[in-house]
Amino acid sequence: MEPFILNNQNFERAEDQQSNGGPDPLLLYVEPWRQQFNRMTAGFTTRQGGVGSQPYASLNCAYHVGDDPSDVLTNRRLVAEKLGFSVEAWTCGEQVHGKHVAVIRAEDQGRGLLDRQSALQDTDGLVTNVPGLLLTSFYADCVPLYFYDPVQQAVGLAHAGWKGTVAGIAQSMVETMECEYGSRPQDIRAAIGPSIGDCCYEVDEAVMQHVRVWFESSPGNDEYNNSAHGRVYHSSGNGKTMLNLKECNRHIMMKAGILPDHIECTTWCTSCHPELFFSYRKENGTTGRMASWIGLEER
Repeated sequence: MEPFILNNQNFERAEDQQSNGGPDPLLLYVEPWRQQFNRMTAGFTTRQGGVGSQPYASLNCAYHVGDDPSDVLTNRRLVAEKLGFSVEAWTCGEQVHGKHVAVIRAEDQGRGLLDRQSALQDTDGLVTNVPGLLLTSFYADCVPLYFYDPVQQAVGLAHAGWKGTVAGIAQSMVETMECEYGSRPQDIRAAIGPSIGDCCYEVDEAVMQHVRVWFESSPGNDEYNNSAHGRVYHSSGNGKTMLNLKECNRHIMMKAGILPDHIECTTWCTSCHPELFFSYRKENGTTGRMASWIGLEER
């Protein structure tokens, strides 16, 4: 069952909203978590709703793409308020396709809200146990990773392009939660959000040589590695390879000790659904960014 569900709207209504415009953000929630856990919120924005204009229409949430900063801030405010958070809770990093994970304290609230300079620099992963903070990161094909420890009440987000994936940012997230909060991998719940799928993500050997090095050196059961191989990548028949970054990250999560049935994985492909998502590849690099979010609600 698809875990990332549009907020009380079906697919046809989402298409209507794009045609009609309007500021109300159309969001995807991690529905199994929404039903099971009542102290946290997690999900992913679409491109619909908000106030932006082409080529960033209309719910672009990132400053670095060249959009009007006032529109970006308005969109962030609309999303935060729809989630029941103040916009001042919005906290983010300046992503560099690495594996650095920042531990977010109460005094870090709002970093990156108003400009890129105030964001956590060189940071693709965020973790916190502070209620009232809204952790966010930005995407237009890369993979959003979500982490929640319901025992220690800690949450995290990671941005995983192919570089961050093979660098092992998913494992770094688990290790940071273990070190900072005493989280046990078997208690952590994880989710893998909308991103480009192996249906659309064709890469060359320059990328695949890094993927193969990671995969072949990945510790663990050889039988499992062999069975996972076909799900992670397969030849496209023209000397290139179709790469499944979602499955790569699921594999890394399990290697880090997260239980397979504690991992939710979406089927949404950002390139296949331009009516819902910005896609860097589909739109030749000029487009907006969706935001992932996760936060612990204040009591």
